[in-house]
Amino acid sequence: MPLIQKVNDTDNKVLSVRNLRTYFITNKGEVKAVDDISFDLERKEILCIIGESGSGKTATALSILRLVEKPGIIVSGSILFNGIDLLGLSEKEMQAIRGNKISMIFQDASSSLNPVLRIGDQITEALMLHLKLNKKEAREKAVELLTSVEIPRAEERFDEYPHQFSGGMKQRVMIAMALSCSPEILIADEPTTSLDVTIQAQILDIFRDLKNRVSILYITHDLGVVSEIADRIIVMYAGKFLEKGDANELLSNPKHPYTQGLINCLPSLKSKGRLVPIPGSIPSLIEPPQGCLFFPRCPYAVEICKKEMASETKISDKHSVRCHLYEAA
Repeated sequence: MPLIQKVNDTDNKVLSVRNLRTYFITNKGEVKAVDDISFDLERKEILCIIGESGSGKTATALSILRLVEKPGIIVSGSILFNGIDLLGLSEKEMQAIRGNKISMIFQDASSSLNPVLRIGDQITEALMLHLKLNKKEAREKAVELLTSVEIPRAEERFDEYPHQFSGGMKQRVMIAMALSCSPEILIADEPTTSLDVTIQAQILDIFRDLKNRVSILYITHDLGVVSEIADRIIVMYAGKFLEKGDANELLSNPKHPYTQGLINCLPSLKSKGRLVPIPGSIPSLIEPPQGCLFFPRCPYAVEICKKEMASETKISDKHSVRCHLYEAA
């Protein structure tokens, strides 16, 4: 009898993360990579998590799939997938979900593909494992998937090796692999970072089209990408969320000084005036500053910012921020 327990499967949420904490226990101290993060992913939407390197974006994604490696550990929280708490499942039960119900695309397609196996064989492996297709059926499905991500001559390219594909084509293969079992959630971790602008635009078009059949959690440091595809946005910094909400509202009316700084750094979102970089860098997560973690870099920091982290404040029904500038008096 399976141990999966279904709880509170309500409304339009396919994923609900609550108070997630993922820490890395090192010889130098405890690194709070993800520190009390909560969010929902709705059906047929693209939710973007944005932040600088070291903000906890990838650790959040790996926590959802329970792929955090030692010395990392999920300390507390819940991750509800269609009402099922993934943190309560056995490893065998999680294996039935990974790559099947929840798939992930990693940043570097070249290192994710096995160089000595044909592209088609790498796709059919998951089809035969999860969908129990025979070899012929799996090949037909794989060719169909390659065609769906706009790989030309898919029947021929099925038998080619990764080194025969360009960077953009490899990323298309990774998308095809992730979609092979028709997952409900697709997690994409910086999938266009190493691609040139033209290829990046083509890949983003594919993600926009995919939204009609799968919920997408898209992780990136690039607000330009976010402005192109996001329905909602979460801004992370040093393991915590600082601002989240509807993409149009958040980008047109950013409240947190960190979000404002990210926008001021980007020519495509900065409507006028010179670009202003954010001074400093993300603090050490082993010895973080007391209070708001952004205050050493914040031009608006006041005394209370040095003492305590702000609570979440609603700006509107679709927009909230953690900043003392907006807390009720």
